[in-house]
Amino acid sequence: MRFLCTSIVLAAGLFATAGTAAAEGCGNVSIAEMKWASAGIAANFDKIILEAGYGCTVTIVPGDTMPTFVSMDQQGTPDIASEFWVNAVRTELDNAIKANRLVQAAEILSEGAVEGWWIPKFIADANPDIRSVQDALKRPDLFPAPDNPQQGGIYNCPTGWNCQISTSNLFRALAADKDGFTLIDTGSPQGLDDSIAAAFQKKVGWLGYYWAPTAILGKYDMTRLSFGVSHDKAEWDSCTAVPGCARPQVNSYPLSRAFTITTKAFADRAGPAADYLKKRAWDNSTINDVLAWQDEHHESTREAALYFLRNYADLWTQWVPADVAAKVKATL
Repeated sequence: MRFLCTSIVLAAGLFATAGTAAAEGCGNVSIAEMKWASAGIAANFDKIILEAGYGCTVTIVPGDTMPTFVSMDQQGTPDIASEFWVNAVRTELDNAIKANRLVQAAEILSEGAVEGWWIPKFIADANPDIRSVQDALKRPDLFPAPDNPQQGGIYNCPTGWNCQISTSNLFRALAADKDGFTLIDTGSPQGLDDSIAAAFQKKVGWLGYYWAPTAILGKYDMTRLSFGVSHDKAEWDSCTAVPGCARPQVNSYPLSRAFTITTKAFADRAGPAADYLKKRAWDNSTINDVLAWQDEHHESTREAALYFLRNYADLWTQWVPADVAAKVKATL
């Protein structure tokens, strides 16, 4: 009996030591907060989960795509980039993964970041025959230009953005002017957003460029139209995205993919915390809603992350064990 009691005490001590080691193994963690809103929410969300649920000590540091990638790959810091858009460095990232310097975790934007031409859902619902850009171009009367309602209007990107080039080239490729449309210069991001808000307020049609995830698509229910063709990367790189391309062809926008990436050193020491980062992902509709709440209430990315935790428990509790979820809920 004495031997049995001693064994139980010894086992309990070993389990306690193992638990402490796991917490210490997570230790100090640095997360890059990129400059766009959805990535800021992701970084703060991960900070809360890792600290409250896994006992990590988390520091958020400023980040941006290329500098963060180079620093993680060459210097092993920061430990985590919660929302890293991989298209620009796909080859380099693959090489870093093969060399065991970096680890690709969950695809945080499970549907990818999408671009395209959109119309209000109330227009799509009322006109079920409009499912493509070409369909919309047959109905300039549904999308009146603000300065000349006798013409249809297609709203372009703000001045200086790359999407202004692609939208202008696609307008020419589609010969939209022959269908009675004019290309509208929105001038600024605010001008583009205001044009959508005005269309919903007046309940009139709107046709133009936008992207997700964004706050504006959380506020206003929009439908993305098909271009009727697959994305042709060679055409995109050689013409669609080139200013003043002589003979642009109809093309679809590329799908941008965003993953969580970590250093291999973090993945090796983090244990269960690394498992969480392999599961955590959300769709565009969800993050659009959170972004819309943040914009409407003028809140910080941390407050937006807390809003997510308080209002989407059915989703995020699927990414962590029950005991971790309980710890996180206790801090809210």
